[in-house]
Amino acid sequence: MKTINSISHFHRLLSLPEPLHPLISVIRVENIQLTEEFSSENFLFNFYSVSLKRDVQAKIKYGQQYFDFDKGVMSFIAPKQIQSVEVMDLALESQQSGKGYALLFHPDFLYGHPLATTIKQYGFFSYTVNEALHLSEKEETDVVDIFQRMERECQHIDRHTQDILIAQLDLLLKYSNRFYERQFLVRKSVNNHLLTRMETLLQDYFDNEETLKNGLPTVDYLAGELNVSPHYLSDMLRTLTGQSAQQHIHEKLIEKAKQYLATSNLTVAEIAYELGFGHPQSFNKLFKKKTNMSPLKFRQGFN
Repeated sequence: MKTINSISHFHRLLSLPEPLHPLISVIRVENIQLTEEFSSENFLFNFYSVSLKRDVQAKIKYGQQYFDFDKGVMSFIAPKQIQSVEVMDLALESQQSGKGYALLFHPDFLYGHPLATTIKQYGFFSYTVNEALHLSEKEETDVVDIFQRMERECQHIDRHTQDILIAQLDLLLKYSNRFYERQFLVRKSVNNHLLTRMETLLQDYFDNEETLKNGLPTVDYLAGELNVSPHYLSDMLRTLTGQSAQQHIHEKLIEKAKQYLATSNLTVAEIAYELGFGHPQSFNKLFKKKTNMSPLKFRQGFN
């Protein structure tokens, strides 16, 4: 596992000159020449990366799957995420890495600015490679314009540089968030299928009494079964339904609890254990929060 601690180190691995600023850099993808040291090895950054790429003659490996970037897409990588690159052409010195831009910035660059905190709210930094953002022609034009402005600003450093670059970065992330929401809606039929599969998974989980063996279903469990990342699942559901994945789990949980309360002789504590709660108090608290009444009061309405 190779850890790339600095942007300067990453530049060297890509056969690029030293960045003018140690904490931020904009790279033109066509200038990249991958070195032997960089290829076919797992690595992780200690900085953020936002890239727009097309026509890349290499495949990114995430887990056991490979994904290519032969069409224009954006990808977002947070510090500490493990990746690897497998170059298809063995003649690395002549390997063309495609076209586009890569923005690299260290978390330290954001210190003292609100973006240091708000960047953690952008779930797409936790998406997997196959959940990349596919841009329309107009969207790509807008994104390229921001990359080019940041590239020009990186050419000189003065007391205004950080504020100007962070303002552009903030704009880039806000546009990306908007474009992801558009992608969720455009792919509504595919995502509705994903929603249906998730509902079936939850129903089967409760019907097969998996809660007794494994406890409450989690967002990580659902995402793993659906082959998507937890953040992508929640963001997609929030766009389509207004609810996160955790809220969907709670909704199904309350539905099953009401069924037990209305049709069985199980005590409230027994129902709590049947549903996977470790403590009946936790079940009571969630039920009351979601229905504005206690489980016992709900049951009394059927007597």
